[in-house]
This record gives sequence, C-alpha cells and structure tokens, in this order.
Amino acid sequence: MSYYGSSSSGGRGGRRVEYGRSYVVRPKGRHLATIVWLHGLGDNGASWSQLLDSLPLPNIKWICPTAATRPVTAFGGFPCTAWFDVMDDTSVDGRDDIEGLDASAAHIANLLSSEPSDVKLGIGGFSMGASAALHSAACYAHGKFSTGIPYPITLSAVISLSGWLPCSRTLRGKMESSSMSARRAASLPILLCHGRADEVVSYKNGERSTEFLRSSGFSYLTFKSYNGLGHYTIPEEMDDVCKWLSSRLGVDRSR
Repeated sequence: MSYYGSSSSGGRGGRRVEYGRSYVVRPKGRHLATIVWLHGLGDNGASWSQLLDSLPLPNIKWICPTAATRPVTAFGGFPCTAWFDVMDDTSVDGRDDIEGLDASAAHIANLLSSEPSDVKLGIGGFSMGASAALHSAACYAHGKFSTGIPYPITLSAVISLSGWLPCSRTLRGKMESSSMSARRAASLPILLCHGRADEVVSYKNGERSTEFLRSSGFSYLTFKSYNGLGHYTIPEEMDDVCKWLSSRLGVDRSR
C-alpha cells in the first residue's frame, strides 16, 4: 500500500478545500479497474484501505482519500473530516450542501482522471462517503456538476453502503433534461446496501434513496438489506460487494 499527499480543490465561497492523504491499494493481478472508496464522517482513508486490501479482488486498484477537515453544522460547527457539510440530519429530506458535494465530486473525479484509458472506473463509500458516491453518479449521468462544469470521467460502477441520496428532490428533473442523461442513468450499475438496524442513517433512507434513483431512471440498480445490521459493515455485505463488482466489471474473484 502507498499513499498520495494532500491536495486541494475549490470549495464554498471560492475558498480552497484541503483534502487529506489518499491511501492506495495496488492490484495484486492485472489492473482492470480502479475504484475510489470514500470513508464516513470523522474517519480517514487508512481505515478502509486495510479492509479493501483483504478482499479477493486482485484486479482492482483502490484509492482511499481522506476528506477535508471542516466545521459540521449538525455537530454545532465542530470540525471533523467530512466530504460535505451536514446541515441537519442524515436523510434524503435533509438540506444539501451542494457546493461541498460538488467540490468533493470534483476531487474524486480528479483522482480517477489519470488512470489508464483501458481501466474501468468506479466510486464507492460508506455512510457520508456513500452519499458523495451517489452524488458523483448523478453528476456523471447529468454530464456536469451543479455549477454546469462538465463531469470529466466515465463511471462503470457506484456502491453505497449505509448511505443516503443527496439532492434527491432535483434528481429526476436533471435526468429528464436530455436523452443522453437518461441513457447514462439507465446504464450505470449501482449497488446500495443497508442494514435494517442502522441507527445513524435509517433503513428507510436506504429504501427511499433506491426509490428516488429508480424513479429518476437509474434502472441498473441492486438493493440489498441485512437483518440486524447497524451502522457498520459485516463480511456478508462485503462478500456481496465482491460478487457484484466481479459481475459488473468483469474482474476475477479469487482467494
């Protein structure tokens, strides 16, 4: 495993957002896909890189960036690593920090932009990281960020674990704005996984996120639920992630 240093991107009010260290898990076999994996609120890229390194997916390179440290409104302004500001609650009904979401989506796309042209690209994440991944999926399908700047890469897979869909109220209109957006939405493989006992991002939010995505044209979508699972992951869930990635990306799965 190796790592990149910190980098910056445009943020709210034109300020620069300083992102933390990116941890990289190199493929153990032929490099066929690269996936950026996004941690949850207050975490860092190192914690997930260790788990991803243990998965039986030798053809995938994982990039695990660390979010910028910023004040979080829901925590009374207390600063912690976050991909965007959480205004009130972690739900599809919450107010959206669109500038923060766009800045992180741009940072993620930049991490993937230098990958070889024959390598498939994906984004996944947990909790807040899952929400940032779903926002990137929307930007890709729409063909641009909320600012109108073109989205620069092609995505082949998006994974959301214990997350919620941001900007849910405007998603359908964006996807119906052009036939190209509708085609990209319909062809993008998305996996959503959620625990029925999640006490941080409720299971209902996982269900509603899936409903919003499907009604907006994201038809190539799989939703998996787990009885008794709280706001964390388990081997059964990660095994489902491995099987899904192997199928959707055409990569080998071996131990």
